[in-house]
Amino acid sequence: MATIKITQIKSKINAPKHQKLVLESLGLRKIHQTVVKEDTPSVRGAIDQVKQLVTVE
Repeated sequence: MATIKITQIKSKINAPKHQKLVLESLGLRKIHQTVVKEDTPSVRGAIDQVKQLVTVE
């Protein structure tokens, strides 16, 4: 299955609590941290909720 790289580019300090929880569920805890996940609809939905805080390759 295809994989995608997700990188946090902005701080989660001023983000709502829900977005903070989504970032943690993706495995992102620091700015410029990158994780590799499988490209599934659930991961795509989580990325869509925090699209202003992350970049996707």
